[in-house]
Amino acid sequence: MSPPLKIEDPIDQPPRPSSGFALFNYGFRPFFFFAGLFGAGSILIWVGVYVGHVDLNLTSPPVLWHAHEMLFGYAAAAIAGFFLTVVPNWTEAKAQKGPVLMGLTVLWLLGRMAVWGQGSLPYTWVAVLDMTFLIGLTIVIVRPLIRSQNRRQLLFVPILLSLIVGNAMTHLSVLGIFDLGAFDLGEQGITLAIDAVLVLIAIMGGRVTPSFTSSFLGHANPNVKVLQNATLNKAVLVASWTVLTVDQVAAGSVYSGTMFMIASILHLVRLLGWQGWRTLSSPLLWALHLGYLWFVVGMALKGLADFGFIEPTSALHGLTIGAIGTMTLAIMSRASLGHTGRPMKAHPAVVVAYVLLSGAALARLSVAWWPDMALELIMGSAVMWTGAFVLFFIIYAPILCRPRIDGRPG
Repeated sequence: MSPPLKIEDPIDQPPRPSSGFALFNYGFRPFFFFAGLFGAGSILIWVGVYVGHVDLNLTSPPVLWHAHEMLFGYAAAAIAGFFLTVVPNWTEAKAQKGPVLMGLTVLWLLGRMAVWGQGSLPYTWVAVLDMTFLIGLTIVIVRPLIRSQNRRQLLFVPILLSLIVGNAMTHLSVLGIFDLGAFDLGEQGITLAIDAVLVLIAIMGGRVTPSFTSSFLGHANPNVKVLQNATLNKAVLVASWTVLTVDQVAAGSVYSGTMFMIASILHLVRLLGWQGWRTLSSPLLWALHLGYLWFVVGMALKGLADFGFIEPTSALHGLTIGAIGTMTLAIMSRASLGHTGRPMKAHPAVVVAYVLLSGAALARLSVAWWPDMALELIMGSAVMWTGAFVLFFIIYAPILCRPRIDGRPG
C-alpha cells in the first residue's frame, strides 16, 4: 500500500514559479509595462506644455506632438504588446523574447527620446529614429503570418501599413516636405492613424468581446446566447474600412459625417447583440463592452462634428480617450492576467481606473458645450486619465516583471 501523499508532494501542487526578472519573457510584458508608464506620465507633461509651464523646445507644433505621442507612443506600445502575444497563437510561430524583444523595446524608447528631445536633434534623425520601431514591429509580425499562410489574419497588414504611413506623414509635415498648402499633411496623418486603430478595434473588439461574453454567460445560464450575425459583422467591417477611406479623401465633410453615422449605427446593433448588461459582475468583461460603447458614441459624435453640430476636437476625444483608451486598458489588464497564469479577477484599483477613463472622456467632451470652462475641463480630464494609468501601472508593473505564477514559460 502506497503511503499517503504529503501536502508538498509535487503531484498535488501546481508548478512552482521560477524566480527572476521576466519583463522580456513574452511580447506583451515590456510593451504593456511601458504603455502604462507612458500613459501615466505623458499627459501631465502635455498639460504643462498646453498651459505654458513646460517648454520642450519642440520643432513640431505642440498639438501635433501631443496627438503623435498618444498614437505612436502610447497606442503603438499597446498594439505591439497585443500583436506580439496573439500572432504566435495564430501561427504557432515561436514567441519573440529575449534579444529580439529587447531590440524592439529599445527602438520604441529611442523613438520616444527622439520625439521628446527633437529640439536638440536634426529633425530628419527624429523621423528616422521614430519610424524604425513601427517598421521593425511590422516585419516581426508579418513574417510568421505570411509563412503560416493564415489569410484571415493578413487583414491586419494594411492596418500596420496605415500606421507607418500616418507616422511618416506627420514627420514629412514637420520637415516641410510635400507642402500641400491648405492641406495639413500632419493632421491628415494623425487622422489616418486614428482611423487605422479604430478599424483594429472593430476587428479585434468584434472577436474577443463576444467570445469572452459567450463563455461567461454560458457558464451562468446555457440558455442565454450572444447574438452573432455574419452579415452584420461583414457590414460593420466594410463600414469601418470605408470610414478610413472617406476620412482621407473628404475629412470633415458631409460624406465622412454620413459614413461615421452609418458605422456608428451598425456598431451599436452589433454591441447590443452581445448583451453587455449581463456582464456587470465581471469588470474585466464589462470594460470591453464599455470600450466598445465609447467606440459607438465616439463615431456618432465624430459624425455630428463633421456635420458641424459640435466642435470637432472635443468629439474626436470620445474616440481617442473613450474608445482607444478604454479598450486598450481593458485588453492589457485582462491579457496580462491570463498570460501570467493569474486568476481572471480585476483588482479594485483597476476597476476604478476603468471608471476614471470614462470620466476623462466625458470631461474632455464637455468642452464642446462649456467652452468657457475649457481649461478646467481639460485639466480634470488629464488628472483622471493620469490617475487611471497610475493605478494600472501600480498593480500591473510587478505582474509584468515577475514570472508566471504557474511556472510555465512566458
